Amino acid sequence: MNEPAASTPAEEQSAETGAPLSVAVIDDDDDYRQFISTVLESLGHRARVFATPPEFYAHCESDLPDVLLLDMKMGRFDGQQVLEEIRKRWPKLCVIVVTGYPSLDSMRQTFKQDVFDYLAKPFSMDELRRTLAQAAAAFGLGGRPLDRLRLELGRHIRLARTERGWTLRDLSEACGLSVSQLSSIERGSHLPSIESLIGVASALDRRPSEWLSAAGL
Repeated sequence: MNEPAASTPAEEQSAETGAPLSVAVIDDDDDYRQFISTVLESLGHRARVFATPPEFYAHCESDLPDVLLLDMKMGRFDGQQVLEEIRKRWPKLCVIVVTGYPSLDSMRQTFKQDVFDYLAKPFSMDELRRTLAQAAAAFGLGGRPLDRLRLELGRHIRLARTERGWTLRDLSEACGLSVSQLSSIERGSHLPSIESLIGVASALDRRPSEWLSAAGL
């Protein structure tokens, strides 16, 4: 099977860096807040960090960020309850869950509350950069419609694969695409053909129409 063509510089820029964003962080660890603030600013984003959810609520009533990185384990504050409150106040806010205690059950529960993605600590700078770029594209904060489609399809495929506990190799064996092709699709670097999309969706027991609808088509 043919390998995907090399991506263009514009495609790599869209998929890997994305547009500058206003990013808020809620985390009760002082050292982590300092670290993530430095990392976000080094990536070209505006960072605002908060030790508690009430601080975030108060500061963001008049200046809502593009993206929120939400720690799910914050001492007396329960991440699930914080998510519920955020959805009451700002239903469309892009929320990315961050946790040092990931599990499939907790991931499924948080995605029921309409979060965009899930980062497990410790995550790499590349993982953070890519996730923020995908959020920017999916929420129309930067990039072309085709970029948003490519990134959103890749994200849904990765999440469906993760929920099944599959590696890229497992999915490759189930759908017939190479690992390198699947990796490129999941990163949002390449748009799958209709045939490939149907094959991947079938292997994951999903409907391609659901993914396309979520991407705005």
